[in-house]
Amino acid sequence: MKSIHDSNDNWYKTDDADLINSPSLLVYPDRIESNIKRMIDIAGGANLLRPHVKTHKMAEIINLQMNYGINKFKCATISETEMVAKCGAQDILLAVQPVGPNIERFFKLKQEFKNTKISCITDNEGIIIQLSDWARKTGLETHVWLDINNGMNRTGITPGEKAGRLFERIIDSPMLVAEGLHVYDGHIHEPDISLRKKICDDAYVQIISFIEELKNEGISPIKVIAGGTPTFPIHALRKEVETSPGTTLLWDWGYSNSYTDMGFLHAAVLLTRIISKPGIDLLCLDLGHKAVASEMSQPRIKLLGIDKYTIINHNEEHMVIRTPLSNKYKTGDVLYAIPWHVCPTVDRHDSVYVINGHKVSGQWNVAARKRVITF
Repeated sequence: MKSIHDSNDNWYKTDDADLINSPSLLVYPDRIESNIKRMIDIAGGANLLRPHVKTHKMAEIINLQMNYGINKFKCATISETEMVAKCGAQDILLAVQPVGPNIERFFKLKQEFKNTKISCITDNEGIIIQLSDWARKTGLETHVWLDINNGMNRTGITPGEKAGRLFERIIDSPMLVAEGLHVYDGHIHEPDISLRKKICDDAYVQIISFIEELKNEGISPIKVIAGGTPTFPIHALRKEVETSPGTTLLWDWGYSNSYTDMGFLHAAVLLTRIISKPGIDLLCLDLGHKAVASEMSQPRIKLLGIDKYTIINHNEEHMVIRTPLSNKYKTGDVLYAIPWHVCPTVDRHDSVYVINGHKVSGQWNVAARKRVITF
């Protein structure tokens, strides 16, 4: 399936393939900017967006978003948070509860970037106590979001009396500010938009009830960060709810295949070469596990320009496909592919090639791929 906006069948091709090592990831800034504008349009304004950084991990893509007025971001790691802070963003959420040494790293970041609002999530009283202790020790007022389990059953606390007590614990803790609720519903990924919306809205009813319970206790207003990419357009319809799409920036084959209602552009493509023709109808590509996300079953890529093929083997450095069109190709030929899952695919690459007008215009570092940048 082709994205509804991919009217140019050769948009992904570069005239400078001879300058590009393979396998490599290519990105297309004009298409990223188109996706940014569409995100803002769906959200109803840049101020209602808090895009997730984990998809791309690149400072240049943060800067592109900031050029359009987006100044709030969501991160999965300390490294991502540091990268975004170095870009000068105003408001950054670390959306994984800090534990162990990451608590100290979190406060070192806050000390280094005192002009940036850097917050985190929590779902645990013990961590709240540690955050408060560190906030007092460093003299840094710390904003904390209560992480809500809205059915994903991965992190968070179920809305209700216990969650209410935990939110009040944040409020009562010295040097902590209860910022609001973080509600991630990554388990909702039905392709049909009407069914996806119904499931999302039904799951959100308990959030509405919980907010009312907090208001009855005199706690208001309550800010909410809700959803990921699949539920982003649904939560965008809610008044004053921040949304956190991420994959929308680069868009992958898995999402374009599943969410035809969203209309984003593919903006990241793998360049690979044929390194062998080991048998009849067989092509071996240099596109192994180390170059493309491999956590799901095949197909892990969508080859562009080849209609008939089957992936029959995938190893660390190799991918073998069977195609009746193999005679059209020779060893060394370049092929292009859209990853099925772009977020962990980006994480396989230290840098990406930037393509403007079918030409290589430079490279961007995947800076936050590193587990530790400075802190």
